[in-house]
Amino acid sequence: MLTKLKAVGLCVILSGCLFAVAQTPTTENPWKAVEDALGRPGQAQPDGAYKFGLPRGDMKVTVAGVEVKPTLALGSWIAFSKPGAGSMVMGDLVLAEDEVEPVMMSLENSGVQVTALHNHVLHESPRVMYMHIGGHGDAVKLAAALKQAIALTKTPAPNPPANPPSDFGIDTAAIEQALGHKGKVNGGVFQVGVPRAESITEGGMKVPNSMGLATALNFQPTGNGKAAITGDFVLLGNEVNPVIQALRSNGIDVTATHSHMLDEQPRLFFMHFWANDDAVKLAKGLRAALDQTNSQK
Repeated sequence: MLTKLKAVGLCVILSGCLFAVAQTPTTENPWKAVEDALGRPGQAQPDGAYKFGLPRGDMKVTVAGVEVKPTLALGSWIAFSKPGAGSMVMGDLVLAEDEVEPVMMSLENSGVQVTALHNHVLHESPRVMYMHIGGHGDAVKLAAALKQAIALTKTPAPNPPANPPSDFGIDTAAIEQALGHKGKVNGGVFQVGVPRAESITEGGMKVPNSMGLATALNFQPTGNGKAAITGDFVLLGNEVNPVIQALRSNGIDVTATHSHMLDEQPRLFFMHFWANDDAVKLAKGLRAALDQTNSQK
């Protein structure tokens, strides 16, 4: 009896006969084509963006006697707002001086904009430059263009992340308490991200916070409870000088202040900093600076 037939999936009646057509669930990663075009795996972000980390593990850079880990200040990254057409891409490419010109030419020839070129820290050896990029269009085509540019650098192939040591060397719980925000250990560096409270648009499109709009606070242990800190504050114009004053009054040097984008609303400034001292003490200084901003609580 047909009434006893248990069909799985879609049942289609053709010419009086009943056929059971199995349905296959769709599990394909919508970002796979972008990953394939870029030649690297990415990671989905809670706000819907897709981010690719490209740490410059090939670089051996020191700042004030501290050998800088890639995740402290040498982490190139690229992020896409969505797969397919109408995507927005942003990123920050960490470059040696002799890589700047060929990478810039490659990007310009492929239609990806260079939106800023500058330093982040002071007295580093060898010198490091940071090239911010942006573009709109098909995500796969943008990824292919960026792959060509990255191939002109010595950026290494991705490696699986190592497990963090059980004794990290600084009191991360006390740092989180001082900052009022949670963080995570990544590549030997304790990282805390603090997004802006307001919505930011670029070229009329809302920019997800994970695409470079969160204040980045990075702590690299340097021994005896100390840490080298760097990162950048994401600021409105009227917040720039109050944050400078808060940082400097807490023994934290301001190393650069500049733009990263071209057409964002409201206009933003990015302030980089450096210090090497007791990690919890520095966290309290960073919190004093955060309190001068309209950041998420």
